[in-house]
Amino acid sequence: MTGKWVSHFIGCAIAMLLALSSSHAQENVNVRFSWKLKGEYAPFYLAQQKGYFAKQGLKVRLGEGAGSEAALGSLIQGQEDVVIIPGIYALSAASKGMPIKIIALYQPKAPTGIVSHLDKPIIKPKDLEGKTLASTVGDTTMDYLKVFCSENHVDCDKIKIVMMNVQARLPQFMNRQVDGMSTYWNIDLPQLEYSTHQKFALLDMVKYGQVVPGLSAVTSDADIAREPDKLKRFLLALNQGFDATKDEVQPAAQALRAAWQAAPPEELVETQVRLSNETFTMPAGKARGWVDEKVLQAALGLLLKSGQIKEAKPINVYYSNKLLPDH
Repeated sequence: MTGKWVSHFIGCAIAMLLALSSSHAQENVNVRFSWKLKGEYAPFYLAQQKGYFAKQGLKVRLGEGAGSEAALGSLIQGQEDVVIIPGIYALSAASKGMPIKIIALYQPKAPTGIVSHLDKPIIKPKDLEGKTLASTVGDTTMDYLKVFCSENHVDCDKIKIVMMNVQARLPQFMNRQVDGMSTYWNIDLPQLEYSTHQKFALLDMVKYGQVVPGLSAVTSDADIAREPDKLKRFLLALNQGFDATKDEVQPAAQALRAAWQAAPPEELVETQVRLSNETFTMPAGKARGWVDEKVLQAALGLLLKSGQIKEAKPINVYYSNKLLPDH
């Protein structure tokens, strides 16, 4: 009996040591989003909850953000390992000399659009003529509106743009002081319809050729050179999170809401997650997150035509597919 207890004690001690060793072996990965929590971030939290990061020996910290510029700044300063920002901002920053790369592009075309009232709908490009639109500083949709008009044979001079602060947009729109405002139809539109109990018309910019790379994972050139294996394991686990979210919308929404202080109602978050899943596409035969050069070239053309950048660099400056898992 004494021998059995000794063996049991030794076994427990070994198990504890192994657990401690495994815990100490975990590498930290600091991840910063470009904005506050929203439905399209659900794959990260589901991957966390299901232990996909831990199985890769990673301890991942997920943090809310205050804009792409701030996220990129903290990345370059070494405070973050990966930032999750719209790819269009990464392209702009890299064009201006920031030593960063897109290492995964989950949303090749951001779900941008213009929302309007049903009795005065804007659902096709020509409907923009004669309308008044709200705009704010840094409004992605409005920044590229002239290019969109040109490519869709719309007279932009017939569109009135009213600049205002971001807090004023919704009240102005709901009070019909403006006819439309920009929206992300996977996040903003369901939130608007849920809170107002109304339906709205939508001009889906993507359907009319606007290519603005959305949700992407970005890291520094220095981190790619220094810690490629850690980044590979992070992307592998994250891809598992995206795959699981596609099949498990409700659990993904619950995982996100568990980390979300004063989270919106479950029904709304599930809608955001489901719609976001529709935007997470990937080229056939490639790993999830694969960066398509054609998408980047189209987006760089948009940046050039809109005056956001003065020149484009060689395409390999902007991205790397080398860290993605084999498909």
